[in-house]
Amino acid sequence: MKPKACIFDLDGVIVDTAKYHYLAWKRLANELGFEFTEKDNERLKGVSRMESLEILLSIGGVRIEDENTKLQLAEKKNKWYVEYINQITREEILPGVMEFLGLLKNAGIKIAIGSASKNTITILERIGLKDFFDAIIDGTKISKAKPDPEIFLKAAEEMDVRPEECCVFEDAVAGIQAAKSAGMKVIGVGDPMILKDADKVIQSFQGQTLELIEF
Repeated sequence: MKPKACIFDLDGVIVDTAKYHYLAWKRLANELGFEFTEKDNERLKGVSRMESLEILLSIGGVRIEDENTKLQLAEKKNKWYVEYINQITREEILPGVMEFLGLLKNAGIKIAIGSASKNTITILERIGLKDFFDAIIDGTKISKAKPDPEIFLKAAEEMDVRPEECCVFEDAVAGIQAAKSAGMKVIGVGDPMILKDADKVIQSFQGQTLELIEF
């Protein structure tokens, strides 16, 4: 059975902005006096900005009690990240994504973005896809971060489909948990070992057909 709608995370699924998050967090870690690796960065995928900061600080063994200081650090990281993403172009859309989205459109399957990023609209504008989706739910429209299912439930509601009629594409463990909690099928994009709780896992969208979303 095919779903009536597909919901896509943005960073690391549609476009490779995940690397810019990593570069910005790494820059902050270096400023705070410790190393932050790509392996460490896996723990931050799909997690809100302030939660990510807490994880980063714990990795570096840095204790900061003052909330204002934490907010300033998170804002500094975001400023660097925005500087990076303001350089991106349509070329950074991941391989096979446009072809797969085209297949969904032609089949009459609705598509949405479900991303915790508050920079979602900026990124979609930069890559020319802002008006392509039936719904865009981002960090400005939710109060609870993944693994809470709020973001995906809101996307389903905005597209006027039931949660069980949706399939989610995610590259993060927290996102997979959120989709499962929402009662949706979920396809992981990335490492099958890390995304083992997904219903299916793909390395990329290249060569994928609509058979992928049949369950």
